[in-house]
Amino acid sequence: MARRGFAPSRRKPLANLTPCLTLCLATLLLLATPAVALTVEGDRIATSLTGTPGDALRGKALMGNRQVALCVLCHAGPFGDDRFQSGIGPNLAGVGSRLAEGQIRLRVVDARRLNPAGVMPSYYNTEGLERVAAPFQGRPILSAEQIEDVVAYLATLRAAP
Repeated sequence: MARRGFAPSRRKPLANLTPCLTLCLATLLLLATPAVALTVEGDRIATSLTGTPGDALRGKALMGNRQVALCVLCHAGPFGDDRFQSGIGPNLAGVGSRLAEGQIRLRVVDARRLNPAGVMPSYYNTEGLERVAAPFQGRPILSAEQIEDVVAYLATLRAAP
């Protein structure tokens, strides 16, 4: 007997959830693994991590975001309020005229490959890291898409500081 106001369903209870669960699982798998294998060639990763170019506007927003990418904790540049920028790392104004996209990509993915003693975090590499809190172990700081967005934005910075 059906409860008042409720019609008995003839559908399978999980039938409507199956497409959503499939999409969610596929999205998680894409975020967990890079679309393109990381191939370091000298001082660069020449190919995009996603196989597509990033979005410079999203990259600019990430660069100035103190809760996600944290770039402004160490760098100054044309990506947000000057009051909250630092001079610990190099000024990123004009970085697009000094470095090619592949060189920028390697520095964001894993700067330790170029300077093992440096303090620049590995935003995408998860191997060989020390003192990583348990909830963050095995997880990159930025997704492949976010890395490509940051690379796209930094590559547009052509003016000297």
